[in-house]
Amino acid sequence: MAAIQAAAWLGLAPDHPFGLQTLPYGSFTTLDRPTEPRIGVAVGDRVLDLTAASYRLIAARADLFRSGRLNQFLEAGDMAWAQVRTAITRWLTHDQYREALEDLLVPAADVTMNLPFAVADYVDFYASEHHASNVGRIFRPEGRALHPNWRQLPVGYHGRSATVIVSGTPVRRPYGQFRPPGAEAPVFGPSQRLDFEAELGFVVGVETVTGEPVPIGRFSEYVFGVCLVNDWSARDIQAWESAPLGPFLGKSFGTTVSPWVVPMAALEHARLRPPSRDTPLLPYLTETEDWGLDIDFQVSLNGQVISRPPYSAMHWSPAQMLAHMTVNGASLRTGDLYASGTVSGPGRDQRGSLLELSWGGTEPLTLPDGATRTWLEDSDELIITATAAGPYGTRVGLGEARGQIIPAQDPTKE
Repeated sequence: MAAIQAAAWLGLAPDHPFGLQTLPYGSFTTLDRPTEPRIGVAVGDRVLDLTAASYRLIAARADLFRSGRLNQFLEAGDMAWAQVRTAITRWLTHDQYREALEDLLVPAADVTMNLPFAVADYVDFYASEHHASNVGRIFRPEGRALHPNWRQLPVGYHGRSATVIVSGTPVRRPYGQFRPPGAEAPVFGPSQRLDFEAELGFVVGVETVTGEPVPIGRFSEYVFGVCLVNDWSARDIQAWESAPLGPFLGKSFGTTVSPWVVPMAALEHARLRPPSRDTPLLPYLTETEDWGLDIDFQVSLNGQVISRPPYSAMHWSPAQMLAHMTVNGASLRTGDLYASGTVSGPGRDQRGSLLELSWGGTEPLTLPDGATRTWLEDSDELIITATAAGPYGTRVGLGEARGQIIPAQDPTKE
């Protein structure tokens, strides 16, 4: 608590979600230097220019921040991650560093946030039992909600890294092939069932060699931190293409991530026992540490809260996801991103997608202002925010993943 209270020269409230308990990393530019991305650290309502600060105060690590993207820092490994976080905390809690840093603290309102790291690969899981069960009941009302393998392994699919976009980037309604209800043949056109999925993403730092899996107990050596994810989904395109394989064009048109990557070190007080610990599992998925996370999500549509999904209810932990993702020898690359899948809880107001909130489009969702939605409409703006349990009753902020739907563009017309 002393460190949190000591930053008097910052004028930073100890309960600010981007306080010293958080210190997330991102990439930013300013109006006077729009072509020069720099690494920043969110400190309250300001951004510390870490690229410049590292040259002044920690020259031995300065090259890690020169490019303006986090990849070199991610690649440096857990010792470098810990050293830099310790250094930043020291700078911000001791008055002797005030003169060196004051001119490097930029108002957050004056910066433009970029994609924080170059995404090497993208995998999405299906780790919420509540979400998976809801989907099973929607599509298989007379059958079993979960497939037999669901509690034995973390189910997932490969996505498309090139269409991962930073928060605030507009999302164009996709065109595709789908079969309308009652029709015998498919049609081609803009998706009519556009959806969101509130998720947590995990950012890989250290790469591996093909053929060498990552044991579950070494999760913290490889995963640097977390970000918020919106796995936009065209449900009609997805439904038509997913027989007999899995998601493809219904998912690959856009995935929004928050601009700030929160280090796993900031989430130590949020760790808890995941439900999977109560299920007998194969040895490679059996955890001896608790990597469930106490994180509260909030989803807003056009400024109105529609859901509050609890990440604490997620069945599979990120360590289990990583172990399963690599158990066959699949390699990791610096900047890999893997996401949890939709975060949903047991209550109706805890569902992390419109698919669940409108029960497959059969029960329209009524917003606080009286408007209704079954699926997202053009101009709708969806915002995902989250905070995690922090030390001394504080909350660790994860920022926001924001996206607005813009109209489809017919690919058959020039």
